Amino acid sequence: MSTIKPLPAQPEVNIGTLGHVDNGKSTIVQAITGLWPARHSEELKRGITIKIGYADTAIYKCPSCEEPHNYTTQEKCPRCGSKTEFVRAISFIDCPGHHSLMITMLSGAAFFDGAIFVADVRHKFPQPQDREHLQAALILGVKNMIFAQNKIDVSTRERAIENYEEIKSYIKNTPVKDAPIIPISGQHSVGVDVLLWAMERFIPTPPRELDKPFRMPILRSFDINPPGTPAQKLRGGVIGGSIIRGMVRAGDEVEIAPGLIIDRKCEPIITEVVNIRAGGRNVEEAKSGGLTGIETKLDPSLTKSDAMAGNMAGKPGTLPLIRTHLEIEYKLFEKVVGLSEDVAVVPIREGENLVINIYSAVTSGVVKKRTSEKMELELRRPIVADDSDKIAISRIMGSAWRLIGYGKIV
Repeated sequence: MSTIKPLPAQPEVNIGTLGHVDNGKSTIVQAITGLWPARHSEELKRGITIKIGYADTAIYKCPSCEEPHNYTTQEKCPRCGSKTEFVRAISFIDCPGHHSLMITMLSGAAFFDGAIFVADVRHKFPQPQDREHLQAALILGVKNMIFAQNKIDVSTRERAIENYEEIKSYIKNTPVKDAPIIPISGQHSVGVDVLLWAMERFIPTPPRELDKPFRMPILRSFDINPPGTPAQKLRGGVIGGSIIRGMVRAGDEVEIAPGLIIDRKCEPIITEVVNIRAGGRNVEEAKSGGLTGIETKLDPSLTKSDAMAGNMAGKPGTLPLIRTHLEIEYKLFEKVVGLSEDVAVVPIREGENLVINIYSAVTSGVVKKRTSEKMELELRRPIVADDSDKIAISRIMGSAWRLIGYGKIV
């Protein structure tokens, strides 16, 4: 399921990347992990992130060097040669920056425990998708954030200082006003040690609800069998995501919902866990935090090409309700974020089509009723969700879906 170097421990925290397209988010992840997070063939051809990318790494601390230059991803300190001490394993979730892929970004941001917000030091901050990504992260509750001034290798010192002041000014009235701002060159791996130090200081591992039943929104799904594999050697479909509560073990039964839709009816799926992959190695059990791949007994045709993305996996009988109708308490932004010009957000209309993001699920719906604070949506694709779950709301504007507000299910 993966060929990355095994980590000393399972990843325990998810750190996302945010920022405008072509700011170098994937390059920074590669500088830290040694892995290019984009796996999709079209991404590799075009050099941009289209789907959610992912990569794991371990952080080590040198006992001999001084902060903030004493952090590395190596077992031997590259500065002094001392043996380093393992600190923590992390998973990166690399989100696309292009405005047309905002819906995909929202699916990834739902799993963030913290984020690295990547700014291109050469350009005035914020660029259009910088605004949209920051707003989205804040409404989803991402408060632990680090700003990385990328591409300092192709900028002047004066421009870097201007960019620093632009970032400070923009975030001064937000919950991330005290976030550190770190100059870096992802291309040349300059400043990575300081970035790792900041990740350890400003993005703590949150408390986990390990005593609750297993639950994992499915972010990706795969068929891992090479073309032409004989039927008797076929391996089951793989689902991947981040466990939000509880634990899962090899041999456990899991339920996937909404599951299959047959004659407009949802048929949840029950399957068995065959193998678990976390931190680049096979494990007997996985718990909340980090990214996890679960090989199942599912027909791989059901999981290929992310076909299971947006479903929820969990202990049978414990998943939230399958919903085709939502009642939402919502709040709209004053201005549309992500546009270079100021455009007011007009009120939601009955009969309007909207897109709703909740965890990894993306669905569209028609507004049946609405007031200035509540609305009812009839969904085109069912989801599973609990009361009080947070949602992001987008509407079509021009050729792209734009984030216009947020809310919760009631």
